[in-house]
Amino acid sequence: MTASVHTFDATETNFETDVIQASLTTPVLVDFWADWCGPCKSLGPILEKVVDSYGGKLKLGKVDTDKEQQLAAVFGIRSLPTVVLVKDGQMVDGFMGALPESGVRAFVEKHLGKPEAAAEPEPVADELLANETPQQAIARLQQEIAANADKPELKLDLAAAFARAGEADAAQAQLDALPPNLASDAKAKRVAAQLDLSRALKNAPDAAALRTRLTQNPADHEARDLLGVHLLLGDEPAQGLDEFLTLLRTARDWNEGQAKKRLIAAFNVLDDGELVGTYRRKMSSLLF
Repeated sequence: MTASVHTFDATETNFETDVIQASLTTPVLVDFWADWCGPCKSLGPILEKVVDSYGGKLKLGKVDTDKEQQLAAVFGIRSLPTVVLVKDGQMVDGFMGALPESGVRAFVEKHLGKPEAAAEPEPVADELLANETPQQAIARLQQEIAANADKPELKLDLAAAFARAGEADAAQAQLDALPPNLASDAKAKRVAAQLDLSRALKNAPDAAALRTRLTQNPADHEARDLLGVHLLLGDEPAQGLDEFLTLLRTARDWNEGQAKKRLIAAFNVLDDGELVGTYRRKMSSLLF
């Protein structure tokens, strides 16, 4: 059930009419969610509030992925919540994870502009900590956990801080200690994906050696895969994504679909919503 007049339940039956065709005149945000997903429940009211502020010039379609598994599969949904914007009959952008209201508004305004008489969103506490180093975050969170043992969500934040600091074993220990509801959280999946990518480089050649291997043999799929991980985790994420796309285009089935898995993991790790949206569309064009 939905509470807003501008929100509806999107299903495989009505998706073509109420989302694709309707978006030719009114853009539609599509929210892929599940009842067991805690971040989905916090994001849902924010999406409705933002959509309502556009006074009917934007709609919100909610897809229950437990009931609409085929629809979720078509969009390649691997992390919840995932939100995509459908406009003029096409998916034009998207993001994963529970953004604050300011983040959702920025995402929508990038494509639709500001709604009339839009209210300024309230400051978000997380944004005030954007310049905190991983070590500072670890120290702060350890103190908070000691004082608030009944808040397991702090352990998830600590796992993320350890991952940012490159302390993989400590990060994994915090993930393993999470209760089941948080273990399936989108943030937990993001940290796990980052750790998996980091482990892929254990004992791997450096980027220069991998480039040499590719120069000698462009069909060296392992070298291209590992080079992509190096670039993704380094300072060239777009180039890393390009390597994965090349692997997907030329050797889709190599190593049980490794290229697709790498791209999905990368989308979970990256903070740049615009970059993720661009490469998600590129991946979709190769798969569908």
